[in-house]
Amino acid sequence: RFQIQRGKTDPTGYRSLGDCFRTIFQREGLLGFYKGILPPILAETPKRAVKFFTFEQYKKLLGYASLPPGLAFAVAGLGSGLTEAVVVNPFEVVKVTLQANRNAFAEQPSSFVQARQIIKTDGLGFQGLNKGLTATLGRHGVFNMVYFGFYFNVKNILPVNKDPNLEFLRKFGIGLVSGTIASIINIPFDVAKSRIQGPQPVPGEIKYRTCFKTMATVYKEEG
Repeated sequence: RFQIQRGKTDPTGYRSLGDCFRTIFQREGLLGFYKGILPPILAETPKRAVKFFTFEQYKKLLGYASLPPGLAFAVAGLGSGLTEAVVVNPFEVVKVTLQANRNAFAEQPSSFVQARQIIKTDGLGFQGLNKGLTATLGRHGVFNMVYFGFYFNVKNILPVNKDPNLEFLRKFGIGLVSGTIASIINIPFDVAKSRIQGPQPVPGEIKYRTCFKTMATVYKEEG
């Protein structure tokens, strides 16, 4: 919701995270927080399988290129993220469309009805079920590149701890920092993806069309 609102002048904008929670609860009920939950659930298993399987395959291929291990992990992460994005993008289009709907949960269409409507209206291409693919490629590619690159490089630098509890904390801490840094770096792609896949400011006019053009527009208008 924060990503699809357009600056402080947006009349439907939220003032803060707390205001967003209160408004959704008051207008859309408790289930309003679970709009668009089915597409991520359906995508989660194939997404994870693709991410880690392709990461290992890219890592093996890069072993023939004699790259430094740190760079190889980052490039393999980039490749796995780009592959993952192709799988999840149609689910993201449906999810964002459902989450942008401000009607009560019971009044909105199901995930399957929404998907059929998108296909019927705009098809399977880059204006339909694969809208915003470039931004999704950027989001997942950048995230996985930073995450895997940082995680494995730092994990190899910090010594392994013999105490299993401390070893768990070591890996947990590295994963937490890796995910945080990756999220901070990839969030502009995520905002662009939401703007492209979500409702346009003026019905019938496409303002947010491509990834980098959308980023430039958001930067120019909203900082």
